[in-house]
Amino acid sequence: MSEKSTNPFTETDTSNLKRENPIIIEESNSESKKRKTEAEVLTSEESKRHDSGTEEKKQKQQQIAEEKEFKIEANAAEDKGSRHSMEDAWVVLSDASLDSPPGKLRCAHFAIYDGHGGRLAAEYAQKNLHKNVLSSGLPRDKYKAFVKVEIIKVFIANIGDAKAVLARSSIIDGSQNHPDGVSPLKAIVLTREHKAIYPQERARIQKAGGSVSSNGRLQGRLEVSRAFGDRQFKKVGVVATPDIHSFDLTDREHFIILGCDGLWGVFGPSDAVEFVQKLLKEGLTVAAVSRHLVREAVLERRCKDNCTAIIIVFKHS
Repeated sequence: MSEKSTNPFTETDTSNLKRENPIIIEESNSESKKRKTEAEVLTSEESKRHDSGTEEKKQKQQQIAEEKEFKIEANAAEDKGSRHSMEDAWVVLSDASLDSPPGKLRCAHFAIYDGHGGRLAAEYAQKNLHKNVLSSGLPRDKYKAFVKVEIIKVFIANIGDAKAVLARSSIIDGSQNHPDGVSPLKAIVLTREHKAIYPQERARIQKAGGSVSSNGRLQGRLEVSRAFGDRQFKKVGVVATPDIHSFDLTDREHFIILGCDGLWGVFGPSDAVEFVQKLLKEGLTVAAVSRHLVREAVLERRCKDNCTAIIIVFKHS
């Protein structure tokens, strides 16, 4: 940074001297040096005050950020339902930072992998995908933007027919309550299902040389149109390209439910949000709520498929 931008007092003072008394500057180097030294002292003191003010401002911003900081609590539950084996896999990492100090929440990662035709692909994704995602990091320009405005961002990526559902309040302070004292939460589906029967996916499959039979399955066998693995179907339209979108986290977002298709086969989005909200309001832990949700799906609502759910609760301070 140039002296002109950092020392405005020196620049202004010198110009005034030239205008008011040019002889002093020209005839006496010692006097000029004396005036310059006095200006430098004042500039130095001004700089110190500026640095001190900047530091105080940074500390205040950090304090505000810490006061606004919230915690994430998440847990998962699973049940194989009526199936002979469990093909689902899941990941819950509330602090998934690879290079930050323990306890410093930089990045969290949650995922459900709904296996089909075996669980090898689901297990491989469970062990490796989050490492690849986290190690790749964010583009430098986006990272700087997040740091500058202290954004907390949620990224959603999906392939297949698992769903993510967000519970969001219609107002920030939650003062608009139902008669039972529970604030209304809206269920927002964050993902788009990828099934061969859907027109957009069907067109893509047919363009790749595949076909969708009358039962809505690719080549008469596979229901989903995007998946990990399924090598034999990759040449006829199956891809692993995810839908990705994001949103800023605010006080309006309360929790997210991740679930495989087994869960959503017996629960509607609004139904699931209401079920979870009620149990959280009663004071149950997130672990207990996730178990209750899966148990309700399997035992009461007769889910016959593998059933896996992750509940991610945002605890705003």
